Amino acid sequence: MSAPEQDSLREPLVAAVPNLRAFAISLCGDVDRADDLVQETLVKAWNKSGSFEQGTNFKAWLFTILRNTYFSERRKLRREVKDSDGEYAARLSVPAEQHGHMDMVDCKAALSRLSDDQREALILIGAEGFSYEEVAAICGCAVGTVKSRVNRARVRLAELLHVENAGDFEPEAKADPVLVGVLTRS
Repeated sequence: MSAPEQDSLREPLVAAVPNLRAFAISLCGDVDRADDLVQETLVKAWNKSGSFEQGTNFKAWLFTILRNTYFSERRKLRREVKDSDGEYAARLSVPAEQHGHMDMVDCKAALSRLSDDQREALILIGAEGFSYEEVAAICGCAVGTVKSRVNRARVRLAELLHVENAGDFEPEAKADPVLVGVLTRS
């Protein structure tokens, strides 16, 4: 925007402030919020002055900007949850990642200590999600043999990891489907 254009825009903007403010107060009923709305309107009008069509009603254009800004914010507020005392925010947390990572490191180390047959059966059932029948076909053995290998592998893995139940995992490890599946899927 050139300097003469800025000068020609400044006067009508300043002249419209009292009317914009009155309209904003009537919309939101809060003087401070109304002042913010007027300021946002002026900034938007200044930045988008090229979209104003000469010969049209400048004041109506400003009121439209203010109205649209107000109702856009209202729509956003409907999707927000009031949390003035911080109660909801206090309940939001993300567990530390290092515990889950260390659980996986421990699990990999414990898996490496299983026999090849047990590890293979456990990974195919627990981590890959194959059925016992499918694993039996893959390994070329009986379904009962696969079930026995998986059971012994889970028992040994739980011993190596000192896990008695799912509550022994860190919170993010509980959400790790591979780790939980290896130890609990039947």
